[in-house]
Amino acid sequence: MDNGTVRVLLIEDDPDDYYLTRELLGDDPENKIVLEWVSDFDAGLEAITRGEHDAFLVDYRLGKGDGLKLLREGLRLGCKAPMILLTGQGDRDLALQALDAGASDFLVKGKIDAAVLERSIRYALQQKRHADELERKVADRTAELERANAALHAGKEALRDADRRKNEFLATLAHELRNPLAPVRNAVEILRMKGPDIPELHWARDIIDRQTQAMTRLIDDLMDISRINQGKLELKREQVELANIVQGAIETSRPLIESMGHELTVTLPPGPVIVDADLTRLAQVFLNLLNNAAKYTERGGRIELVASVEWRVASGEPENPASLATRHSTLDTPFVVVSVTDTGIGIPADKLPTLFEMFSQVEEALSRSQGGLGIGLCLVKRLVEMHGGSVEAKSGGLGQGSEFVVRLPIVVEQTYPRQASDDGDQAQPTSDLRILVVDDNRDAAESLAMLLKMMGNNVHTAHDGEEAVTAAREFQPQLVLCDIGLPKLNGYEACRQMKAQAWDKNMILIAVTGWGQDDDRRKSAAAGFDHHLIKPVDPQALMKLLAKLESVKV
Repeated sequence: MDNGTVRVLLIEDDPDDYYLTRELLGDDPENKIVLEWVSDFDAGLEAITRGEHDAFLVDYRLGKGDGLKLLREGLRLGCKAPMILLTGQGDRDLALQALDAGASDFLVKGKIDAAVLERSIRYALQQKRHADELERKVADRTAELERANAALHAGKEALRDADRRKNEFLATLAHELRNPLAPVRNAVEILRMKGPDIPELHWARDIIDRQTQAMTRLIDDLMDISRINQGKLELKREQVELANIVQGAIETSRPLIESMGHELTVTLPPGPVIVDADLTRLAQVFLNLLNNAAKYTERGGRIELVASVEWRVASGEPENPASLATRHSTLDTPFVVVSVTDTGIGIPADKLPTLFEMFSQVEEALSRSQGGLGIGLCLVKRLVEMHGGSVEAKSGGLGQGSEFVVRLPIVVEQTYPRQASDDGDQAQPTSDLRILVVDDNRDAAESLAMLLKMMGNNVHTAHDGEEAVTAAREFQPQLVLCDIGLPKLNGYEACRQMKAQAWDKNMILIAVTGWGQDDDRRKSAAAGFDHHLIKPVDPQALMKLLAKLESVKV
């Protein structure tokens, strides 16, 4: 882009569609979008390879090859510019294929006007700038960490410093990524509560919701690895049925599995299998394995989860008699074995020994648009080992699918009853509270305020620490939801000042922040916050919390 001018290449074999597109972009002489045109697949691929354009509009039907193939080839050749697929078909499956192939957007020709086309181009360019900036920040931080690692040989003080800087970087990265997710999560919930009953809108909303949850899980995985490395992750163990753990993982993974058109089969032992485990963390293990199976299996594949009981004799060899009643004294350790098998891309034999290491990636997986950070399997291994179990990977090689086998000790005799599941009231929680929302991110503040107003609350917003203290004095809220990283006066000091005022000693202050480590929670508690929530806040969890506060307000 020179002097704000955007060079866009239309790859379209129909001259009439080219002239129409040119007229659409020429309606506004101030938009500074220069449209150029090639009329066939080969010329388009050559232009993409040259990398001289800021964005590409790619027709689906190009004679020799289709637009999806061109998208994939462009990405394979290193295209960095956004590519938008144009088609005459309003086909949902084609839209999913386009996004899976790497398209930035999907537009139906008959529904395109000048505003829609320009907005799509500029939004794609804006997203690319954001991605480039994040990549630059990560590259800068990575380079900084590499320089710090080079100094490790100087001694143990250098080792401690590098570890501290790494943890600070992970915490900062998680905070920066969580902040923009908060208003997105709020907006999705608003659409769910008040949006029009339009199937296409529901589809788009659900995509945003799934991707937001996926991004949140990636951030949580990254922070969990950091906590495990520091010895700060504690399991909240209880005796729980394996079926409940597996079911929770399946329900969370189901949208991804179904969107990929996979067939999932589940086989569990006929009777209850009790494990001494942290239900949330163990469900996280199976969720990661199911998500990996879905992501690294071509559309329409098969995924199978099978659990069985296995007894190990004193020598360590497994034995599988027909009934627990026939066990004898040499059979000492019962295990449950859970395998997740897929028909996906498989794993080369030379990659199996390092597969569970931090940031390990299979080369074939790197080219896939849904590839992750290479931390999920490392987290799986660490969490399984914390439960006294083991995990191993098996594969016949590339294209032969994969199998991940988790072994966990089981409880033969239940020592205390399991707590009944909390089905809860499915009705929409409501409350009638005076609430002050404080966040310098206006999208985050306004979307959360709108969500709270829709629940029946009286809501006021503020966007810096000084404004928050003044608003609290005038508005006298019963509840304050306050960000930490605020201009003029940070959230800690704003909390202290609000707590020091005399207008309402029963006021509840909740920190709502992207900072989520144990030290951050201690700091917020020391400043006077009553609760600490991490962005993006689950709207349903927030609603339940407000309902509890509503029930005890004076």
